[in-house]
Amino acid sequence: MMQKANQNTQNNTAVNYNEIPKNIRMRPYLIIAPGLLILIGIMIPFITAILLSLTNYSFRLPKWNVVMFKNWIAMFTDASFYHALGVTLRYALYATGTQMILGTIIALLLKKDTRYSRILKVLFTFPLMVAPAIAVLIWQLMTSNSVGVLEKFLNVIGIFNFPWASSHSTAMFTAILIDTWVNTPFILLLVLAGIQSLPKSPFEAAQVDGADAWFTFKTLTFPMLKPFMYIALLFRLMAALQEFGIIYALTKGGPGDTLMNISLTGYMTAFQYQRLGQALPYLLVLWTIVNLTAGWLVKRQRKLAKQAQGY
Repeated sequence: MMQKANQNTQNNTAVNYNEIPKNIRMRPYLIIAPGLLILIGIMIPFITAILLSLTNYSFRLPKWNVVMFKNWIAMFTDASFYHALGVTLRYALYATGTQMILGTIIALLLKKDTRYSRILKVLFTFPLMVAPAIAVLIWQLMTSNSVGVLEKFLNVIGIFNFPWASSHSTAMFTAILIDTWVNTPFILLLVLAGIQSLPKSPFEAAQVDGADAWFTFKTLTFPMLKPFMYIALLFRLMAALQEFGIIYALTKGGPGDTLMNISLTGYMTAFQYQRLGQALPYLLVLWTIVNLTAGWLVKRQRKLAKQAQGY
């Protein structure tokens, strides 16, 4: 009897499935189709890059040969790779740290919905609309030793002919300054959205108990805001590790090799020296760094989000 019941259930299930209209049965496949196409579009260039990194492929040569791991060995034994790696990590650390601190402070100052805060929010979003190359051009004009506004301001306080991007000691500072001007509003918007989504009852209770602003920030605002800050950190750190536009438009990696990060080194090797096979290991190493860092940040963000929800 039990076997007959199971058979009847299976038959009913099969009949019910066949009775479903075809357009409804196709919906799961239609839903996953865009994701599958994106995956294919990502994997084809990625696999191609891995294969070409094992060759001596060059734009100057009509033929190329497989050299296996020769390009990888040459990269790991070249001092310029470790210099580029150091520049990449320092730039990402300094730029992201500065932007996170400034963006969070400004967001906390603008959290109250007043007429002045609304005007400032609009003004602070303007740099996001400026392309990196245009932002570099604007800052080059402002820092010009002859007509620059910032140079005139420094002259007032007794500083003349500040080197900006023309010196080894100040080139990274200048690039990070431009990067901070362009991308801090991104941090500001994300953190401000997080602040506005926080529950109001804990803050009202703290205010009733007479808690000061620092105690409220340390025990309530900052812990609940951490998941949102990790999202902002994820996006900005990934972009800073891969920074190309601002550095290339500013000094093309100079002066000398001061700002030659991994992105710029790979680009120069591929397109200036036309050795694509030797350039691809640089870019694959950069992809590995970005992927591992993103994975760690995503795990931390999920853990903090669960803690904030009480799990």
